[in-house]
Amino acid sequence: MFDTAQSWEIFGYDTRQIGRHWVAAWRDLVWADNSPIRAHLDDVVQLRSGNDTFLYQSGEVCAQAPFECEAILLPDELMLSRRLRLPIAAEGHLDAALAMEVAANSPFASEDTAHGWKLVSRDQSHLSVIVSIVSISTVMTYLGKQYDIHDPFAHEVWVEVDDGMMQINGFGEARRASKYRKRLVRCGLGLGLCLLLILLTVGAATAAKRVELLQLEEISMQMKAAASEASRMRLSLAVANETVTAVNEVVASYPNPHVELARLTNLLDDEVSLSRFSIQGREIRIQGRAVNAASVMQLLTDEPGYSQVSAPQAITKVGNSGLEQFSLDIKLAEGVSG
Repeated sequence: MFDTAQSWEIFGYDTRQIGRHWVAAWRDLVWADNSPIRAHLDDVVQLRSGNDTFLYQSGEVCAQAPFECEAILLPDELMLSRRLRLPIAAEGHLDAALAMEVAANSPFASEDTAHGWKLVSRDQSHLSVIVSIVSISTVMTYLGKQYDIHDPFAHEVWVEVDDGMMQINGFGEARRASKYRKRLVRCGLGLGLCLLLILLTVGAATAAKRVELLQLEEISMQMKAAASEASRMRLSLAVANETVTAVNEVVASYPNPHVELARLTNLLDDEVSLSRFSIQGREIRIQGRAVNAASVMQLLTDEPGYSQVSAPQAITKVGNSGLEQFSLDIKLAEGVSG
């Protein structure tokens, strides 16, 4: 059969314990005596041991500082200590495991038992923990006799183990824990507010850049539209220029016959009559009669607009009319258009 327990294991690690280990890691970060957060936010505690007093913060001796919390150090004969070696898997529910261990091994009645514990070390497979057990009634008798303290919640109760201090739960530690918890909340809210302000600042900057980008995109689109219109107009102008050039070439190659007829009319007097006029490109052929056909040919030759005037046929007399018949070929000069 398929072993369902193995389905949760990856490389031998039970993934079902991830949540517990995550909680344990956060607990150590925030609540452990060696926590860097607690070293800054925890209250300074005045520890009384007989006639001597010491100042502690986060389990370590500190310099002179104001304090509001007080603790009493119990003598060694009022406590029972035991070192336990627990599997690493127990870290996620260490409080419950130690409570069961204390309930099973305490020589005192359950309602008269208080305990504290301290994590000494850990390796890849085990945890080393020191547990201290005290009798609440015995502790209160000692406090009343030595310090005239009768309220179990007025002072914290500490014990010394392995050259370090350990807090015994069930006495006045709740006050300090409550103040520490409030500081954590305030700091968390402050950090959250700072993060929110940073996000708002970044968001506002991003929004401003977004608006600027949209404006630039709009300007770019307008410029593209203007450039497109300019290109269209430039293309239209180029087409128009090509058309004008083509028209000029056509006009230059095929002069206007009306213009050339008007030119001949201005050049020739009333004694000259034309019976034929034809134009082909830049060449004109005329036939007509005049009293002096040679003078007509000379007159046309002298015209600047004509580059060449020739007579394809000889000049002949027309009976006894006194007129001469002529036929002339005229070639228009370059640059002359009708």
